[in-house]
This record gives sequence, C-alpha cells and structure tokens, in this order.
Amino acid sequence: MAERDYEIFEAGDVTLQSGAVFPGLKLAYKTFGRLNPAKDNVILYPTSFSAQHYDTEWLIQPGGVLDPERYFIVIPNLFGNGLSSSPSNSAVPFPQLSYHDAVAIQHRLLTERFGISKLALVYGWSMGGMQAYHWAACHPDMVERAAVVCGSARCAPNNHVFLEGVKAALTADSNFRNGRFVEKPVVGFRAMGRAYAGWAMSHAFYRDEVWREAGFTSLEDYLVRAWDATFARRDANDLLAQIGIWQNGDISCCAAFSGDFDRALAAVTADMLLMPGATDRYFDVRDNEDELGRLVNAKSAALRPIPSVHGHRAGNPVNNPRDHAFLKAEIAELLSK
Repeated sequence: MAERDYEIFEAGDVTLQSGAVFPGLKLAYKTFGRLNPAKDNVILYPTSFSAQHYDTEWLIQPGGVLDPERYFIVIPNLFGNGLSSSPSNSAVPFPQLSYHDAVAIQHRLLTERFGISKLALVYGWSMGGMQAYHWAACHPDMVERAAVVCGSARCAPNNHVFLEGVKAALTADSNFRNGRFVEKPVVGFRAMGRAYAGWAMSHAFYRDEVWREAGFTSLEDYLVRAWDATFARRDANDLLAQIGIWQNGDISCCAAFSGDFDRALAAVTADMLLMPGATDRYFDVRDNEDELGRLVNAKSAALRPIPSVHGHRAGNPVNNPRDHAFLKAEIAELLSK
C-alpha cells in the first residue's frame, strides 16, 4: 500500500447541524507551502463533488493560480469523498451532513491545529465554491477574500433537478436496495455519467465538436472514455452522501441566519470574486448576478463569468489553457487587493 500523503484531523464525537451525533468524525487534509510567522498567508481550497485532493492539487504550483511558494495552502477533503468520514469508511450509519458541518470542522482544523485566525483567500470550484461562500458568510472576521468558481450561495431549483436526474440514473441500478448500494453499480455508474455529460458541458461544446481537441474521434468515443466510468472510481454510497450535501446547500440555513438569505449575504465582508462559467448549465450565471446585488457589506464584489464553451468544467480547466489563464489572471488580481 502506498504511503499516505495526507493528514487526519480527529474531530471526536461531533454534534451535527441536524442534531445527530457523529462519533469519531475525521477530516482528511493536505497542506502545501509554509505557514509564515504572522500566519496570514493561508489559502483554504475545499474539494468539489466526488473529488479528493489528488484531483484538485494540480492548480497548486509555483507561479500558478495558487502558489505554494507564497502561500500556505490547505485542502480539506469534503465529507463523503472517501478520505474524510464517508459511508465507505464509517462503521456507523452515515447521517445527513451539511456544508455548515463541513465548515465547522474545517474551522476547528485551522484554529486548533495551526492557530490560524485569518484566511488570505478561500478558493473553491463547484461544491468547493459553495463551501467558500459558506466560509465568507459564517466567518466574516476570518475571510479576507473568497473566490467562488462555478458555485453559488445556495443550490438553485434547476441545480436540484439536475441532481435528481443524476440520483435517479445511479439508483436505478439493481444493486441499490433498501436505500443503499450493496454492490458496485456498474450499470448505474454508466447511466450517471451519461446524465452528467449532458449538463456538465455546453450546447456549443457539443455543437462545435470541441471534444475533438482532446483527441476523441467521435461523440460516442468521448462519452465512453470521458464519462462512462468517470464516477466508478468512487463508492456509490459516498456519491449519494455528497449529493445530499449539495442539494441542501444554503448559506442561510443555520441558527445564525434562520433561513434569511439576504441577511446571510449581508454578513459577508470579504473581497468577493464570483466566477461562474458563462455556459454552465446548473450553476447559472443569473444566480451569481442575483447574489451580487445582495453582497451589500462586502469590501468589494465582482462578477467575472468565464468566457468558455466548456460549461461547468470551465472552472476546473485541467487541460484547457485558455480558461486556466483566465482563472490565473482573475485570482492574481484578487490577491493583489
């Protein structure tokens, strides 16, 4: 077995937002760079749906979007991703967790283990972006800047419906019984990938056959190699747990804001950068436009849609130099404030 390249924060028995107690809750995390003596060079970089830090750390490189030579970068793995507490590694029935639960434990990690009281930036894509928004609203005294990339302050109705389709495709597999998967759902994973492909990429991406730029020879070749097995690397019960977190995401659904969305957004005081994908089908630009006008106490608030045909994936441009350059320039400007 390969040596583990990440650390575990043992949170102990934690009372969740739902009131349930999770015994022995664990948060897996990885750090890059060095914490300076003032402890003010910290970037928090939460993970996205189904992702582990291995999938997102490509963005961290000297001179890159997130530079470990200048910043101390912490990637906390979201619950349900198979490294932090998840259905696949928990001995107890897995309860419903929320972004608020995740942020609370991430806050404990930073303050208890590292003595950090300021975050130069919280950067996140997709579910990571939703966590960044939660951080900005719930810990305004701590967050100096937040970059929400293809994310939102709450799960919009069309986003919820998209996820209902994903769940339906996955759970139609015969290995889903009595509310959980008893075996790996090979058919369900393929169906989930096909459903996801239609939402994740844009109309123009398919119309103009942009998939050919990545070496695919036909639309079917693209779907088979890029999507049919993309989620099969994860535990299916873990994926359902994260979908639950995603669908219930709302920065205002906590004791501090009592469901008052305007009050939650007004609590944000950071420099805010909202970067939706211009062609994202489920984190729609219009949701960020609506939020922008409610960030009345933010030090600054900018909306910078990523001008890309890559839909939601514009926010994670692993092999997409143009979108990568856009992200890099916008984050450099944000960090200069």
